[in-house]
Amino acid sequence: MRATEMTRREVMVAAVGASLLAIVMTWPLLIHLGSVVPRDIGDPLAEAWQPAWGGHALIHQPLHYFDANRFWPLKDTLAFGDALIGYAPAGIIGSGPHAAMVRYDLLFLFAYALAFFGAYVLARELGLGPAGAVIAGAAFAFAPYRLEQDGHLQVISSGGIPLSIAFAIRGIRLRRPWWLFWAWVLAVWQLSLGWVLGLPFAYGIAAAVLVAIIAWLLRGRPALPRNMLIAGAAGAVVFLAISLWIAHAYLYIADNFPAARRSAHEVAAFSGPLKVFLTAPEENWVWGAATAGFRNSLSTLQEKTLFPGLAIVALAVIGIFSSSLSKRSRIGLGIATVAILVLQLGFREEGGLLWPYRVLYELLPGWDAIRTPGRLATFSTLTLALLAAAGGEAAIRAVRRAGLPSWSGAAVAALIALVIVTEGRSLPLDPFGNQAMPEVPKAQPATEEIPTPQLHLPALTAKENRAFQLASTEGFPDMVNGRASTNPAVVLDLVKHMANFPDAATVRELQEYGVRTVILHPGLSEGTPQAGAARKSIAGLPLTVCRLPDLVVYELGSSKASPPGTTGSRAAACDFG
Repeated sequence: MRATEMTRREVMVAAVGASLLAIVMTWPLLIHLGSVVPRDIGDPLAEAWQPAWGGHALIHQPLHYFDANRFWPLKDTLAFGDALIGYAPAGIIGSGPHAAMVRYDLLFLFAYALAFFGAYVLARELGLGPAGAVIAGAAFAFAPYRLEQDGHLQVISSGGIPLSIAFAIRGIRLRRPWWLFWAWVLAVWQLSLGWVLGLPFAYGIAAAVLVAIIAWLLRGRPALPRNMLIAGAAGAVVFLAISLWIAHAYLYIADNFPAARRSAHEVAAFSGPLKVFLTAPEENWVWGAATAGFRNSLSTLQEKTLFPGLAIVALAVIGIFSSSLSKRSRIGLGIATVAILVLQLGFREEGGLLWPYRVLYELLPGWDAIRTPGRLATFSTLTLALLAAAGGEAAIRAVRRAGLPSWSGAAVAALIALVIVTEGRSLPLDPFGNQAMPEVPKAQPATEEIPTPQLHLPALTAKENRAFQLASTEGFPDMVNGRASTNPAVVLDLVKHMANFPDAATVRELQEYGVRTVILHPGLSEGTPQAGAARKSIAGLPLTVCRLPDLVVYELGSSKASPPGTTGSRAAACDFG
């Protein structure tokens, strides 16, 4: 028997509840927006730049959206990693590094709220009641796997997946064409956040459409409502058009930069044995210490902590045999769960095509750009969450049959949800009882007034380049530096060659490359090849040097070389007109 339809009031309550739960489970992030970062200060610094660039590009260069200010002078440089395009409208508001970090923290909260809300709505569309939908939302948004992925906004931003599926089901079930159309739009928005989830999701959509067509043919091609066909076709056109627009930049990068295609050796290194399903993140209170033995025996363990949660799995097993979902839904979710779990293991190089993931890697276009099979856990987490919701409703019915008070069912649902989020989301607390979150490093000085293109030194580590990239959100000056999941070899080689800067060889190479200014950050130079660069002579070199607070700026291409005896300790006038 199907549960009652969702009302507008229920939708509002679910949205507000999802937002409040996201705030509570990430506390005290909300009261420290822009000054702390969830998880770590690695990738989030670079990812905070992405929506900021998106907002800038929407206003200033919408026809050249992917030609970002990093990795100058290369083309389509935004496509060296997942671009978070769907968050670009948020980038229109505010400017500079602090605004970028505030925006990142808010989007982090939004991602968790949408994950809960999306799973809630999908559970309701599949026929579960509000109590079961709460369990589904908690299990999807706060499964143990997500804790390790908090530093990857493109991975935790997955709420569009269940929500678009819910829209499609609702449109087909009620024969409402606009729901079907917006399902496609929401799906392509999810894809635009990143290929790491978007590509498998797109192939999943293609498989679902193919199955639907085959079923329609087997049923003798019954007549379909004209308005539904038009809405579905229009939505599919929007999905394909935007997907192809995004794909063209990534295909260009893949064709011209071989490192963008992940080798079988690299994918195998990020694949894992069965024990990855028994391995939880170290920070997990409940299972972190208990699974330390498994975790310590793994390499690249950040991508192999795939423990789905004991409560979720137990409820999912019950849900397989529960009548809360239709038999077709239970069988479909069960098969999908097993298939995805197998794919999450990836492959070993010696296994050849015997590994199912290897088949996808070899045969499906674009799949060889995905480095980490384990991130498919997002999809198995969703199927398990829905089955767990069905199991939770079975438990609630059992309580009600026991003759307990009417409110006992809601209490059981709340208790189950609490167990799930506690098992999956618990983080270490600082001495004040708050979740420990690293502070955002002091922002590097803005360089928008300094002639471009710029090369910032030192730049041998990811940490330095992330800082420079984040600082560039103030004006987005063109720069050679950058940080992405794929970093172009031509840029890496140029930086390596700067060990002796400034000297004749390095200056000549910079001129040939087209660099206008080299910006040295003395505060970051200790222990790097540039540690003594600011004290080196520039006599006879086509350079002028200018000292600014916390920066030493070398301008190349001067009409005359610096006079003999001039050294970096004597600053020229800082006139960058």
